[in-house]
Amino acid sequence: MSWLSRLFGREEEEKAKQAENKQAVKNAQGSDQPAVQESQGLVPPERMGIDGKYDQSGLAKRVALAFDEHPELSDLQSVWVAQTGNTVVLKGKVRNEETLESLVTTARGVYGTEDVDIQEMSVISTPKNQLL
Repeated sequence: MSWLSRLFGREEEEKAKQAENKQAVKNAQGSDQPAVQESQGLVPPERMGIDGKYDQSGLAKRVALAFDEHPELSDLQSVWVAQTGNTVVLKGKVRNEETLESLVTTARGVYGTEDVDIQEMSVISTPKNQLL
């Protein structure tokens, strides 16, 4: 199951697919404006949803979508994404520092992210034959 579906439901994954299709049409028509910027600045970046419309959890949903695009992050069932304003909040456990750094770097790369809060994250060591 994808990050987006696990955290926000399958309907958000469908919105993401529709937004991708809309972007593909714009690209074919020669527009270089991302589909998520259709609101032309009327929606604060942290409230812009996957479809470019106002969404209270828009930033967290776009971060979850960004995590879905990274195969090394796809199997993390023990991490949750939330937001407080323009701060992405990560909660849960990861196997190593490299995974945590990848989560933080990916989240910081999402439009509208000003900070990433990892106070509720922990790195745990597990035997090689056990997975989270």
